[in-house]
Order: sequence, then structure tokens, then C-alpha cells
Amino acid sequence: MTTKTIPTHDELVQRASDMVPRLRERADAAEAARMVPVETVQEMHEAGFFRVLQPRQFGGYECAPHTFFAIQRELARGCPSTAWIYGVIGIHQWQLALFPEQAQVDVWGEDDSTLISSSYMPVGKVEHTDGGVMLSGEWGFSSGCDHCTWVFLGGFVPKKDGDGPPDMVTFLVPRSDYEIVDDWFVSGLKATGSKTIRVDNKFVPSHRIHKFSDGFRQENPGNAVNDAPLFRLPFGQLFVRAVSTGAIGMLQGALDAYLEVQQNRVMRGSGDAVAQQAGAQHAVANAEAVIDELVLVLERNLDDMMAYVQRGEKIPVDERVAWRYHSARVVTRCLEACELLMNESGGAAIFLKNPINRYFQDLRAARAHYANNPDKPGRNYGSVRMGLKNTDYFI
Repeated sequence: MTTKTIPTHDELVQRASDMVPRLRERADAAEAARMVPVETVQEMHEAGFFRVLQPRQFGGYECAPHTFFAIQRELARGCPSTAWIYGVIGIHQWQLALFPEQAQVDVWGEDDSTLISSSYMPVGKVEHTDGGVMLSGEWGFSSGCDHCTWVFLGGFVPKKDGDGPPDMVTFLVPRSDYEIVDDWFVSGLKATGSKTIRVDNKFVPSHRIHKFSDGFRQENPGNAVNDAPLFRLPFGQLFVRAVSTGAIGMLQGALDAYLEVQQNRVMRGSGDAVAQQAGAQHAVANAEAVIDELVLVLERNLDDMMAYVQRGEKIPVDERVAWRYHSARVVTRCLEACELLMNESGGAAIFLKNPINRYFQDLRAARAHYANNPDKPGRNYGSVRMGLKNTDYFI
């Protein structure tokens, strides 16, 4: 459990940029295998990407979240599925730091490069027992699970005395206690391998259970040993960005692909240059503007979050509500901009071999994630601005 040499922000982002050509070369094979290649995950290990948000006492870098999300955006330019699993697996290195220290030792004590997948849908059957709970159920959409040896699973734990609402929690479960069900046959984000996890009446000790309410209050058991401001950020704020920020890189990848093909293309029917068409010009300008806007808002919000925790202050709920909505609308904005590029790409864009098609389908799949539906966060944000109470605690 020694601290590694910590690369700079620029070094880490450059390593991600350097991977982009290789990710593009592997994209077809990754989709055919329905999982990110082992060699890609190994390269991410070697580049130190999974250590970015990991606590230093377990070999991590404890970088600002800006670095994590900048890496994710770069990876998405090359392979959206790789960026997706990096987001959801990489954020777990941060979340585990919120658990009691013993849970961190259980996972990283012998190998601090160990990875964790997840599925937070609260569908598990839970029964109290001495020292913890017995857990059963099936959880879908566990992205990158083939590369991980632990999993975070969501559920509700009823109060032992039956008094009060149940606690929504994350359970930490080792690979020996769950089965991976190979059911990932989808139209987008095909290579994420987001398969189903099945658990049959397995014991989860109390120290491997983390309450969502602790994450909301910014007061977690792990703060006793991981006291850096990074680990005082609200769980809800970092997790939702792990599944939305990659979309910005996907849109950049789509724009790169569009420009590569279209800027010198001549329309077959008329002989006119595509670059001279108003629709094409607008689609490019719009995509550039959307990327610029979303990155600026993301980094401003991360700056504000870090400023609060560095001062040792709680983050006001109204700001958290606004930030949640900002994250929820990212994928929709990117999908809309990508659709304009698709519409201006002609009939060739519908072929699977056309790279812009992959970005479009992957953005559609990303939009299907619960956290990327802007409706509920938007209504909550609007109602809070009009003087009503917050109704979302995943902020």
C-alpha cells in the first residue's frame, strides 16, 4: 500500500489522447466480443487511469475530478464503450474510499489495482443476520464486469425495529459470491459488457455496506482515514457525471469523423461541395458550440464543488440541484448535435462501418441511463427555483 509516483493532469490526459488511434482500431472487434478488450483495460491500468480518484494510502493519486473527466472525454473520442466502463469502474475507486476502512482493505489489501463493477438498481432481497445481511437478487447493466473481481449492488435495508423508512445502500460483494449472466445483446454501447449480476443468498458483513444518506450528507465512514477534500464530495454529483461526461467525447469523436469524411466530399447528385452547404456548416458549428458549452459548465461546476469542500463547507442544496440538472441534460444535448451531423452525412451514415453511426448509436444508449434523463432533475430544479422543496436526494 505505497503511494505511486503521481503523473500531472496534462500527462494523464496526453496518455488518453495517445490511446485514441488504438481504440479506434479495436472498436469493431470490441463490439463483436461485446466487451472492451483485455489489452485496452491493461493499457488503462498501465497509464494509471484507474488510480486517478483512488486514495493515496492504497496507491492512488487523489487527483481533482477534472482530471478523471478529461481522461474520459479523450477515451470517448476513440471508443465510447471504453470511456463508459472507465467512467463507471473508475468512479468506484473513489466510492470505495467512502466505505469503512476494512472494506477498502478487503479489496485493495493484497492488490491495489483491483477493480469493482456495479449495478445500483435497488432490487435485492435483504434479510438481517448477525453481523450484516443476507443478499439475493439479479441486477442488470453491470458495465465492465468481466474485468472486475468485486461488485457494488444497490438495495434497501429495512430498519431492524421496523421503525422508519429503509436505508438505500450499496453492497460490496466479492466475485466468489456472484454469477455473471451473459445477456448483453444491444444496439449501442455494445462493447461495455454490461451484463447481469446474480446473487443467491450470500452474506454481506456490515462494513461492506454504504448508506446513500451518508454520501448525501458528505459524512462517510471512510472519511476517518481518507480525509482529503476529494472524499467530501457528494456521491450523487460524481456518479452522475461518470455516465454523462463521456457523451461530450462521443460528440467530439462524431464531429472528428464527420469532418474527416465530409469537408472534402462532393455530393453525387449535384456535384456541389458538402462544405458549401448551409446545413453542413450549421451542423459543424452547432457541435463545436455544444462541446464548448458543456465542457465549460462541467469544469465550472467541478471548480465550485471543490472550492466548497476545500473550505470545509457543506454544499448548499440549491446548488446541488442545479448541478444535477446540468449533468442530466449533457447526453441529450450531445445526441441532438450528433443527429444533425448524421442528417448531413447522407445515406452512407446508416452503414455500420461508418464511424459516425457508432457514436450516434452509443449516444442513444447512453441517453437510456436513468441518470441521463433530464425530466425529473429539470422539474426539481425548476420547482426549487420557485420556492418549493427539493425532492431528489441523489444530488
